[in-house]
Amino acid sequence: MDNIANMFSKIKNAQQKNQKIVFVPFSNIKLEILKILEKSNYISKVNVKEKDKKRYIGFELLYLNNKPKLTQLKRISKPGCRIYKGYREIYPVLDGVGLALISTSKGVMTNYQARKQKLGGEIICEIY
Repeated sequence: MDNIANMFSKIKNAQQKNQKIVFVPFSNIKLEILKILEKSNYISKVNVKEKDKKRYIGFELLYLNNKPKLTQLKRISKPGCRIYKGYREIYPVLDGVGLALISTSKGVMTNYQARKQKLGGEIICEIY
């Protein structure tokens, strides 16, 4: 199972229904990804909640004129085919409009942060 792809599917399905709040099962990498999306103003109000001894991450999707701010979530590195790049091979997404999320030795960060710190790693996804 690809937990990150499942989270992206939940987000896309919620956007099709114009839902505001989404809950996904807790994992540390999902929380890091969602916090980066929150800092980048794609989503808001990321919270960890517990219900029946299970933890969930709740967050609010942002819309602009009834259209979601997150238009595309593209999974790059998959469990069956991992994609790694050095910092010199990390380029802007959509000429700088989008973000790439990279899992580095210092945690999950955007392509801009990784290139600035000269860190390569696994390309998790592209967001625009």
